[in-house]
Amino acid sequence: MSEQLTLPAEARDRAGKGASRALRREGRVPAVVYGDKKEALSIHVEEKLLTKMLHTGHFMNSVVMIELDGKPNRTLPKAVDFHPVSSRPIHVDFLRIGEHSKVTVAIPVRFDNEEASPGLKRGGVLNIVQHELELVCDAAHIPEEIHIPLDGLDIGDSIHISDVKLPQGTKAAIDDRDFTVATIVAPSAMKAEEEETAAEGEVPTVGEDEAEGEGEAPAEGGDEA
Repeated sequence: MSEQLTLPAEARDRAGKGASRALRREGRVPAVVYGDKKEALSIHVEEKLLTKMLHTGHFMNSVVMIELDGKPNRTLPKAVDFHPVSSRPIHVDFLRIGEHSKVTVAIPVRFDNEEASPGLKRGGVLNIVQHELELVCDAAHIPEEIHIPLDGLDIGDSIHISDVKLPQGTKAAIDDRDFTVATIVAPSAMKAEEEETAAEGEVPTVGEDEAEGEGEAPAEGGDEA
């Protein structure tokens, strides 16, 4: 389960680009907390602490408790804006949620037991179609990652969402089709060899009649009487 994070915050007294730039010069990042049919909160948080959380790799999938004036606000990060040049965070949107709200999150996929895949042993390549799975789950039980075993998979085999064992109480956000998560494909060298073999085994179809007719006698009735 993804860990819960705590992020202290202070209320923003002023809005606007000028006020936001002033906050950033002081090492603060403007943010907003909205949702749950409550009034939106304009806040700012410490850039260093926010950056540290972003570097965990699962910030967007974690419940973040925003502490404002001694009161916790349970949230889920929804968007982070970064400076186009420095890549520093410049604004964050937090969605206020209940303890057991149903939330939609993108969870990274991890593939296990590569050594147990006959296809990979023969030189096949794991072609990952979905690096993340968009899932609907309880806010109190957000998985940190989804593990998918590769046992027994050969070249040409595919893994669909229906093959993935999801945590209890979790389901795929896309439920109208059995989409592909990954496939085991032949390496390019193997494909080239197969194509070459297939080409060598083909029977010529162009010029067959001409080749077969070489050296044959003229048809009867061709000489004058």
